[in-house]
Amino acid sequence: MAERSTAAVDVADNSDESSLTAQADQSTADGVAKNRERDTDSDEVQESTRTDGPGKTSPPELHSGHKLARRYRLEECVTRLDGFSSWRAVDEKLRRAVGVHILPADHSRARSVLAAARSSALLGDPRFVQVLDAVEENDLVYVVHEWLPDATELTTLLASGPLEPYDAYQMVTQISSAMAAAHREGLAHLRLNPNAVLRTSTGQWRIRGLAVNAALRGIASDTPQRADTEAIGALLYAALTQRWPYESDAYGLSGLPKDIGLIAPDQVRAGVHRGLSELSMRALVNDGATASRHESPCTTPEELVKAIGEMPRIRPPEPAFTAPPEYQRTSYQQGTYGRQAPRPGATQPVPTPPPPLQSRTGKALKWAVSALLIAALGLGSWQLADALMDQGGKADDPNQTQNNEDSDKNKNSPAPKPIAIKDSEEYVAKGDAQHPSDVSKTYDGNTSTGWRTSSYLDGPEMVIKPGVGIVYDLGSEKEVSAATLSLRYGGDHTTVELYATDSLGSSTPLSSMKELGKVTTSSTSAKVTVDKPQKSRYLLVWLTALPYSGDDPANYSNPGYKQAITEVKFTG
Repeated sequence: MAERSTAAVDVADNSDESSLTAQADQSTADGVAKNRERDTDSDEVQESTRTDGPGKTSPPELHSGHKLARRYRLEECVTRLDGFSSWRAVDEKLRRAVGVHILPADHSRARSVLAAARSSALLGDPRFVQVLDAVEENDLVYVVHEWLPDATELTTLLASGPLEPYDAYQMVTQISSAMAAAHREGLAHLRLNPNAVLRTSTGQWRIRGLAVNAALRGIASDTPQRADTEAIGALLYAALTQRWPYESDAYGLSGLPKDIGLIAPDQVRAGVHRGLSELSMRALVNDGATASRHESPCTTPEELVKAIGEMPRIRPPEPAFTAPPEYQRTSYQQGTYGRQAPRPGATQPVPTPPPPLQSRTGKALKWAVSALLIAALGLGSWQLADALMDQGGKADDPNQTQNNEDSDKNKNSPAPKPIAIKDSEEYVAKGDAQHPSDVSKTYDGNTSTGWRTSSYLDGPEMVIKPGVGIVYDLGSEKEVSAATLSLRYGGDHTTVELYATDSLGSSTPLSSMKELGKVTTSSTSAKVTVDKPQKSRYLLVWLTALPYSGDDPANYSNPGYKQAITEVKFTG
């Protein structure tokens, strides 16, 4: 296959922290087929080269068909820039496509690239494109990573227009949560742009090039959390407006008009969701000039996650209902199959019904049917009389009276009524919270979303914590008779406890709460029944045992003892 060469587009100098998100990096192909980076001017390539210093060396001479470690066969060069090259390759051992970054072992950035790749691989978060291998061999350093042929870059998605509010909300929620987790482990991206954000065919958003993309270009920052937060704000801005929030054009998007400064997305395009518009400004503007409602700026991904959790949840659009076409009867169903179609206006003769059976066989059949009917009537009369006699003999049975009373009592007892949930908050008895921004997903009416626990090494009974759970606010005191949970994972076993508490949050200790009920289940549903209905405004759903389940990329969950609550309903 012929070798292709592309280069990077850097809109701003790498040393300018405030414009890190404006740097258009088209130079790495971290695993998306059919998304090729654009060619650029040699002057810009030379500019990025000058940041290297005297240690830069020429890229190794490689070609399609070359094998690394007798395993990775290079197929197509998608980038050659600044002393390194990026390839689409095939892992012949596992028979899958992979991506490979290659640079000489004496390159000035080789050590930092290896360190960044190995740190990224240790994170193991499925929301990031995974580093599979990082090797120094035969005067080469190469980094092998996932190749996602079914994923689409945000750049490509925005080429056809801005995202719908729900899609933009999902994108910023998932990207912010992923970057918050990365920063907790000391990892930054510093090259987070529309080329580094991918949406898979299942609707999940993934990030490629964590730490590695910046290391390949020698980029560093004294304020990495702020840089990545501003980059997320730029991504959301672009998703809402189809414009890049700087004066320079980048990633196929037009920049903002010159000399007007940074204006909110809802001032750029009509119909932009107000809450998302203000969220993007809070992430983008960190020098005191916040959005129109003057909320405090978000300077870290963790603050951005918290701000998203405080927003009203944006629900997916209702699917459009298309009425089915009217049922058309065929000529065969109308009984005209094999006949000529009548002429318009012609009178159709009414078919004459067949005459009754007059043969000997017909007469015999009539008598047989009549005899059976007479026999059935006689048998039925006898059984009815026998039943009436038995009922008369048991008229004085006290148990019969009791059954009637129970029946009347059941008829008069009211049916359980659902209780609406007004608010919720994760309860943390010890250690860190699980996923506090997802608690509202447990009563959104959608069982495909929910709140999940972390994955633990010990179980099913929880060891490191007394339990994990969520406090629900019913708005006012309500009489509660049961709590019904939909769970994501089955298996041995999940234990659910229900408590009445006096506040929303973790201020009330478990020892001061009143236990209302407890149930253990191995299925994906659980119902905690209250023996005697109790009145309470706040209820704690508390998990003390979790089943073991394997890797669950769709729920961003590693193997271990874990559980996820997808829906909670209370009845009174």
